[in-house]
This record gives sequence, structure tokens and C-alpha cells, in this order.
Amino acid sequence: MAKADRVLALLEALQDHPFASGPQLAAKLGTDDRTLRRDVAALRELGIPVEAERGRGGGYRLKPGYRMPPLMFTPAEATAVALGLLAAQRDGVDASSALAKLRRVLPERVRLRVEALEATLRFTGRARAEAPGEAVLAIAEAARRGRRVTGRYTTSTGETQRRELTPYGLVAHAGRWYVPAYDHGREALRAFRADRFGPLTAGGRGQPPPNGFDAVAFVTRTLARVPHAHAVEVVLHTTDAPFPPSLAELEPDPAGTRLRMRADSLDWVAGLLASAGCEFTVVAPDELRAAVHRLGERLCMTT
Repeated sequence: MAKADRVLALLEALQDHPFASGPQLAAKLGTDDRTLRRDVAALRELGIPVEAERGRGGGYRLKPGYRMPPLMFTPAEATAVALGLLAAQRDGVDASSALAKLRRVLPERVRLRVEALEATLRFTGRARAEAPGEAVLAIAEAARRGRRVTGRYTTSTGETQRRELTPYGLVAHAGRWYVPAYDHGREALRAFRADRFGPLTAGGRGQPPPNGFDAVAFVTRTLARVPHAHAVEVVLHTTDAPFPPSLAELEPDPAGTRLRMRADSLDWVAGLLASAGCEFTVVAPDELRAAVHRLGERLCMTT
């Protein structure tokens, strides 16, 4: 281990344990007592107050009350770093130690926001999302505390409306942030795009979520029901449908799996079904059958 790595590892060990003997630290770092003493001296040269107690039962500790200076992250920078670590953890990388280190050196206000993001964020599919903005951080904090938020929301048609909601978390999907929430004005559950909110104001106590509420499942179901020109219903002759729930609603059927979705292009749906790798029966609309036949004819012409 290089000297710089050893010194940083020693500092981390001293922060994790209020007091440790020389042999304990040397064993933890894989070094000897002489090298440990040199590394302690290096920390002191950097202005870090490492105290030593000599004699039997002696050891090392950081001066009581000493804390590392906070990292000079802006809230957006800190949450972007946290998001990257959470995404890595979602993809199977153990980032818990790195998250703990990040929390330890952040100013309290920023740390609380990072912790709120950790507590409320969920992912669908691949762990990816755009950099979090102020609205995302405010929503995460409200979701963690069970509070309401109020602000202006721009709909998909460009209309701006005042919304009061109780957020139940954050879901990162396809590069965007979605907010499953109780809409107090409409007295119903809704899913919102976080980037369409303006500045948000924290409010009073929120509406508790339904028992067993699953934020990811609710958002994916909602996205699958987004209005489009055509309502599609197909029976896939397989129980292992290769489509995510954010693309279509899937439910068991005696013949396999029943798929329901909405789409603007039936030719696109035909190509999607052709990629499923299984037989299927079109239930509706009739125009989809024609689109499937056209695709089949084109494929036959290319062989």
C-alpha cells in the first residue's frame, strides 16, 4: 500500500473508532508498529490532532471534539455524488462505505438532503437519472418527513397549475425523476414529473400512503397508461413476457399473458410484438392485425 493510501486509511480507522491500540491499528492496516508511528506523524504534519497514550493499554485517538472540515460541495454537487453511489449500489456495487464517508464530511444541511435522497429514491431498470434539481431535493425531504409540498406544476400540454401534494418517494426512470404522490386538490394518487415543478413550499402533515404502497410499481403502471392514439390488447402465448411493466400492463391469461398498452404507431407495436419471440393473438384493435400482416409481408420480401 502506498504511503498516501496508508495515511488516508489510518485517518479513516481513527474516525471509525474512538480509541485503538497500536497493534490493533497495525493489524487493520496490514503494517507494522514502526510504519504506523511514521504515518501518525504524517497526519500530525497535516494538522490532524492524533493523540497517543503510552504504556500498557495505550494507543491512538483523534483529539476529542475534532471533526474533519466539511467538503465544500453545493447541495446539487453533493446529491449528484450521492446519486452516482446509489446507482452503483443499485447495480450491485457495495457503496455503503463510500456513502457513509460522504455523509460524515458534509455540512449538516447538505447531509440531511443527501440522507433524504437515500431514504426515498428508487430505480426502475437501469440505475440512471438526470442530475437532481432543487425540486427533487425538496420532494425527497418532504417524502422522508411525511409532509406536504405546494408549488406550480406544468402539465404535458403546457398548462401551469398550482398543486398541493404529499410525495411518497422518488422514482428514477429512463433518465427522469417521477414523484408518486397524493394530490390533495384531486383527492387521488398521481405520478408527476419532478422537473415540471417550480419552487416548492413545505407544508403541514401529509396524507399517509396506502398500506403496502409500492412507489416503483405505481409509477410504472401509471406510465403504461399514458394516453395515446391506439388502445392495444394482445394475448402473448408465453408466461415469460419480455416487456417491462413501464411499457405495458401485463397480467396472467389462460393462454399465457395478456398485454395492454397504448401507442401512437401500430407499425411500431407490430415490430415490438415481432421481437417478443413468441406466438401472439391480437385482440384489439383490428388495425393492428393489418399492421402485423404488412410487417410479415415486408420480412418475407427480404428473405
